[in-house]
Amino acid sequence: MKASPKSLLATLHGVRQERPPLWLMRQAGRYLPEYRALRETKGGFLELCYDPEAAAEVTLQPIRRFGFDGSILFSDILVIPHALGQHLWFEAGEGPRLAPPLVDSALASLEAAPHRLDPIYETVSRVAASLPPETTFLGFAGSPWTVATYMVAGQGSKDQAAARRLAFGDPAAFQAIIDAIVDLTVTYLSGQIEQGVDAVQLFDSWAGSLSPAQYEQWVIAPNAEIVRRLKAMHPDTPIIGFPKGAGGKLRAYADETGVDAIGLDETVDPVWADAALPSHLPVQGNLDPLALVAGGEALDTAIDRILAAFPSRPHIFNLGHGIVPDTPIAHVEHLIRRVRGG
Repeated sequence: MKASPKSLLATLHGVRQERPPLWLMRQAGRYLPEYRALRETKGGFLELCYDPEAAAEVTLQPIRRFGFDGSILFSDILVIPHALGQHLWFEAGEGPRLAPPLVDSALASLEAAPHRLDPIYETVSRVAASLPPETTFLGFAGSPWTVATYMVAGQGSKDQAAARRLAFGDPAAFQAIIDAIVDLTVTYLSGQIEQGVDAVQLFDSWAGSLSPAQYEQWVIAPNAEIVRRLKAMHPDTPIIGFPKGAGGKLRAYADETGVDAIGLDETVDPVWADAALPSHLPVQGNLDPLALVAGGEALDTAIDRILAAFPSRPHIFNLGHGIVPDTPIAHVEHLIRRVRGG
């Protein structure tokens, strides 16, 4: 049985559902044959993100196939540094590259190009006009710390050392980068809301790499500023925070950022989270993506544990991180049946 109309949006507003609404991070992407077929015709990943017709189609594909309760905009967190003036491209098999890396160049040397976000606003408008009325439309952006790690290093890294060194060695310069990201992210998310998303999510994929003091300065403070400014403009639009790797610092994030819901990664014990987080706060998560790949008893056990962990709290069922490309379609279908009680 599918959840009631806009059940995901209602959950974000604090209304617990009989069965939790369901969507999956990276649900539009490489595990779907229809995505791979479209990607072949459009060229590179970035070209797909900036093609409103194609990006809208990719966003809608998992809704047509699975009927998820939430649809997440197909885009990338690195469109923000691209709009701030860095060159952005993707190296095959190696991931994103940004130039010039800000470990070598000053932020002031970049020439902002906010028009680069215009195709994404058009994508949002197209999707909003095409979604089923019961489907909650989610926009998103990367959180400032995570986006800054890519801007400083010019690429991803396992330990975010370049950004951490700059934050320690020249905190004023690093603060300027964070401030620029905050400003444009507020504009960007506000634009998504104006074009039709129902809620937004802030992805802080590298939140777990910081010491407690740095976490307060570079994760909590910038996200709190984004939430404050967005709420001033769009008070009824829920904001989900996803500080991956935060662990025991989740409570501080929940208390101090002002987010309406919090995403749990797969390393968080959901029973602990239910006990530790504010009782009214909706949570999202947190199935291990590899349990979804494995299927069978391991998947069923993990699903049952998560469903049982939140006996009275508003809960959105999701993964603890993005779905991986080799996930069997049949396992996703099984997950949906189990969560919806079918």
